[in-house]
Amino acid sequence: MTYSIKHLFHINAKPGDVYKAISSIEGLQNWWTIETSGNTEQNRIIHFRFGANGGPDMKVTESKPGEKVCWQCVSSPHGWLDHTFTFLLDENEGKTRVRFSHAGWKETDDFYAICSFSWGRYMESLRQFCQTGKGEAFGTDGYRK
Repeated sequence: MTYSIKHLFHINAKPGDVYKAISSIEGLQNWWTIETSGNTEQNRIIHFRFGANGGPDMKVTESKPGEKVCWQCVSSPHGWLDHTFTFLLDENEGKTRVRFSHAGWKETDDFYAICSFSWGRYMESLRQFCQTGKGEAFGTDGYRK
């Protein structure tokens, strides 16, 4: 049995704008970590780094403009290898509804809890970036440690 971290929330922005924030290097640098590089095309690799803590490499497994982005972790110093990450987008009452999932957890231990909390923070950073143009990505002045 495996477990998932899930978040559902709304962003006051068009699905195409939210999609750009989760499917482009520039977008990802603005809400998750400024140390993002690589290629966001399907079957290519995105590298996410968090200073001295390193970070995961994600293979883009699916990308549908305005609707969906999926990654599979192909390298991780923190135990995320083979975990999957899904962003589902749809329009709901004039806003973009985001369903986020981080799947592949073998247990709901303390690291799972830490990651769940952190993903909540980063989902709020994504919302702020899409609504105001300024997120709180790791490495920015607004990032709260």
